[in-house]
Formats: sequence, C-alpha cells, structure tokens
Amino acid sequence: MSGPSTGPRPVLIVGYVAFAVATVAAFQDADSVVYVEEPDVARKRNLAGAVEAIGYARGLIEWEYHLPGRADAFFAAHPGLEPVAVIPAVEYAVPFAARLAERYGLPGAGLGAAQLLRDKHQLRVVAAAAGIANPASEPVADAAALAGFLARHPGPAVLKPANRQASVGTLVVGGPEEAEAAWAFGQAQDEGAFVPDRPITPVMLAEQYVSGPEFSVEMLVADGRPVFANTTGKLLYPGPHPIESGHTVPAELPPETHELLAAETERLAAAVGFGTGVLHCEWILADGVPVLVECAGRLPGDSITDLIEAAYPVDLTRAYYALMRGEDPGPLPAKAERATAAAFLAPDRPGTVTAVHGLDAARAAEGVRLAAVGIAPGHRATGLRSSWDRVGIVTTLADTPAEARRLADAAAALVRFDLAPRAAEES
Repeated sequence: MSGPSTGPRPVLIVGYVAFAVATVAAFQDADSVVYVEEPDVARKRNLAGAVEAIGYARGLIEWEYHLPGRADAFFAAHPGLEPVAVIPAVEYAVPFAARLAERYGLPGAGLGAAQLLRDKHQLRVVAAAAGIANPASEPVADAAALAGFLARHPGPAVLKPANRQASVGTLVVGGPEEAEAAWAFGQAQDEGAFVPDRPITPVMLAEQYVSGPEFSVEMLVADGRPVFANTTGKLLYPGPHPIESGHTVPAELPPETHELLAAETERLAAAVGFGTGVLHCEWILADGVPVLVECAGRLPGDSITDLIEAAYPVDLTRAYYALMRGEDPGPLPAKAERATAAAFLAPDRPGTVTAVHGLDAARAAEGVRLAAVGIAPGHRATGLRSSWDRVGIVTTLADTPAEARRLADAAAALVRFDLAPRAAEES
C-alpha cells in the first residue's frame, strides 16, 4: 500500500474511476479513502501517482479482487484496517466488495446478491422465478449452439457475455447464417487498461431480441428497502451494436410508468436478496411490460450519477456512501425539479483522427453543463463496437426532459472529427 497506513477508519473504494474523484472530494476528508485496484490495472493506468495526488486518498492497495476468495484473503491480510464502508466503484468489484463488507461487519449488497448481479444468466433464472419478464435466454458454448438458438427462436437475437461490462462482445444477430461471424466477434473482449492481463474466460448468452424503448432505474436501497429511485431514458446508436448514445434524466414517462419500473426493480432486489447499496437496473418496455435487460449493484456509469445529481438536485453519491457506512442519508427527493441529458461523441467510422472541431462551440451552446472529448489527433478510431469506443460527452440542463434532450443533441452535433482516409491510413 502506498502512503501512510494509520489514521481514522477509512472508506475502501474498490476500483478506480477517474470521473468520480471530484464528486467524492466534495464530502470525503483528507486521508479518508483507501483505493483497492488490480495490480495489472494499477500499473497500466499509473494509479500510484494518480492516487497520491488525491487529497482525500490515504493510499492504494494492489489486490487481485477479480478472483474468487480474494475478499477473505484481503480480510486476513488486513485485520487492522477496520474500514467504515466498502464501495464497489466498477462492475467487476461488486462481489469482492460485498464479501469484504460481510467480513468487516459493514452494510453491503450481500455476497449472494452480488454474485447473481454479476452473472447475467443466473440473474435471469432468479428473476424469471420471481415472475419478472425476461426474454428467452440460454448459455451458448460455440457458434453451432448460437445457430441452434436462432433456429428455435426466429428473428433477431442478442449475443452477449454473461460476465463483462460496457457492451463488450455484444452483438445483435439476424439469423443462423450470421452465427459464425457473430461468434468470432463475441470472443474479442479486449478492455485494455481497465482489466488485468490474465485472461477472462468468455461466458456467452444468446437472448431473444426485445423491441421497445430502453430505460434504467437507479435505486438506493437500505436493508432491502428503497429510499430513492430515478428512471433514466436511454438512446442507442443505430446498427448491430447496442451501445448507448444518450441519456435523459428523468425519463419522459407518465408517473405511473416511473412507478412501475421502480416497483419491478424493487421486486428484483427482493428476488436476489439485495441488502444495502445501489442498483442500476436496465429495462425494455415491450408493449408496456418491463422486460429485464440486466442489473448492476454499483453506481451507474456514463455520467448518469451526475445527471441525477443536477436534475433533482440530490447528493446521490454522498447519500450512497452514508448508507454504506450504516448512516441515515437524510431526506431524499421523490421527483426531479429539472431535467438533464447526455449525448455521447464518437467518430462515425474507423480511421485516424486528424482534428476535432466544434468543442468550444458546444461548450458555449444553450443549456450545456459539460462538453468534453478525451482524445487528440493521432487517435485510431476503430468504429463503435462497445461503450469504450465513445470518445466524448455533452450534458445539458433544462426545464423539461424533452428540452434537455434537444439541447444535448444540438450541442453534440457541433462537434466533428476529421479522419484520415482509409487508403492513407493503410499505406
């Protein structure tokens, strides 16, 4: 562990998320947080230096938390650490954090619930038993099994990993004739610096495609009881890769539909035995029926937390940390006062980025809270295959969801990427 190991009881944050640092800094005291990160990820992302520069961070512990049993090993190796809370900051940290909270006697999701949330197949088994609508779904071991599923369930299907994140390896497949190519795509699950170098065994699911608008519910849960719920509207890029292109908070829905989606999320929490923490559950409304897509036991990514905090307004992250410390988060709003939206930015085709235009204009556009691009000329765009291929974001604040959505789309349209022609790139 880098930095001093003594002081007040710390919060353990499992997984480093750079975008969350400013939010956490608003309420965590100096030297009050210890980060836990995979050794390979810490090395590839140069996290020792990054954590040292954070005022609230006491240090970094490198630990292989992706692997089974490592939470118990961590507890045995750090008996005097005595954290006040264990926070899973990334998808892969959810089971480790839940088990570690159990060992330290702290609030958490519970290991059983966390393991179900991290296994998309087992989550469907439990959700279906609870009467929650699910598409036809089954594990597939190869292209032949995928073709067999497509033959038994005519129409498009979704091939996706049961144990990954960020839409990595996910593809909409039209029919059995596409099974071989789809299977080959699904096996390419590279997340670069964000995962350890050791292989992650692909576990693939074939699922019947469900058509309808998509939403997510972000819910704070205390001892199985919801204390806050928001519904986010989702937009997807066109094409075979189901990658989110935008969000709107709150979703533009009748109150009774918000209540229905929240109620189904509460039912899912009860079905898996979720204890204390936050849920980010994704749904498709098919003819008015919420159909489960998947559910995560951690704060949402894609700046959804920031959108929620601005729209209600509410200190959602602070409230979540309070719950995980066993504290009362105080009164939380039942409905949003305003609306926010996000539009993601990405080059529209593969190539080498030679210039980025319009970012200053987007920042100055009406209603814009944030306009940012995380690449520079020389970046090699590979096309949209997963959420990792998006390179920027625009967020807006307005009086209504429709207006926030319009302003975000208008500002995003001002940003343009110049790409080297393919012939020049390949020469």
